Amino acid sequence: MAKATKDSTKPTTARSRSSTGLRLEQVAERAGVAPITVSRVLNKPETVSEKTKAAVWKAIEEIGYVPNRLAGALASNTSRNVGMVLPHIDNVAFSERIKGVTDVIRQHGYTLLLGLSGFSPEVELEHVVSLLGQRVAGLILTSTVHAERTYDLLARAGVPVVEVPVISGRLIDMAVGYSNEAAAHAMTAHLARCGYRKVGLIMTQTANNRMAQDRRAGFIKATAEFGMAQDPSLMIETHFGIVNGAKAFVELLSRHPDIDAVFCTSDTLAIGCILEARRRGIEVPGDMGVAGYDDIELAQEFLPPLTSVRFPRYEFGATAARMLLDRFQGRQPLQRVVDLGFDIVVRGSTRKPRG
Repeated sequence: MAKATKDSTKPTTARSRSSTGLRLEQVAERAGVAPITVSRVLNKPETVSEKTKAAVWKAIEEIGYVPNRLAGALASNTSRNVGMVLPHIDNVAFSERIKGVTDVIRQHGYTLLLGLSGFSPEVELEHVVSLLGQRVAGLILTSTVHAERTYDLLARAGVPVVEVPVISGRLIDMAVGYSNEAAAHAMTAHLARCGYRKVGLIMTQTANNRMAQDRRAGFIKATAEFGMAQDPSLMIETHFGIVNGAKAFVELLSRHPDIDAVFCTSDTLAIGCILEARRRGIEVPGDMGVAGYDDIELAQEFLPPLTSVRFPRYEFGATAARMLLDRFQGRQPLQRVVDLGFDIVVRGSTRKPRG
């Protein structure tokens, strides 16, 4: 009969189940620092020098130490995670916001958790519930229409929230962004000053999307102010993408062959329009002006270069992260609502303004 090992009948203690304390000490010994320094590297990296952080992380990798983040979250009823819910990540405007957030919070020992809602308030609510269940320290919401239950849930949760980029209307807590209505109005006004009188609008879906709704409102307001053609059939809704832009442009031409310009609420839609115009022998901007929105990298490199609305996508995310960090550290941000503005970037896809 096999002989029992010496420790086989001993009860498993909390200490033997989890060697976090011992392993932390091992990391400290390997790195030549105090255990409290290892803890600071993991939880407050901004308080530790780059040289010390490098030594600690090298030791962590060498011994295979895995920090027990859950234990800390249970003890403090929060975690070092920030939750972010986006409609999707197909648009560079969203991906650059993510980079802005992560670049800031990573320096302070926080990790980003993502959820995609597809512009559905109900799906966003599911993500919010899940993220709160994981005891996130704060939330960044980039969907612009929320379920009523989301407002109620977050009011009770007491977790700091930043909305991006809508900065008006019913806000949950804090917000950073710009006025989509003002930006669309400014671009339409630019087209009017260039002499365009019958302008079509190709926009992304407006259902559950305040950004798209506000851009449409800005367009309508400007066309009225500048005496431009006003007709609901001049406006077409579609999805993101170059192909969708080309298809919408064909539909717009079938409705109004005499349009002299197109304003698209996405650069990819505008590029689709220019490519389709080229296929049809329509010169841009000689025969027709085309304006976009987002000012993606391709906009300035395209032929002709695209006139577009530029806004600080990266800074939206970075500012939202800083606002959360202020709240984590018990400080109130200088402003609850931050307007970072926009620019109209004029390039070769539209004529020069008259006068």
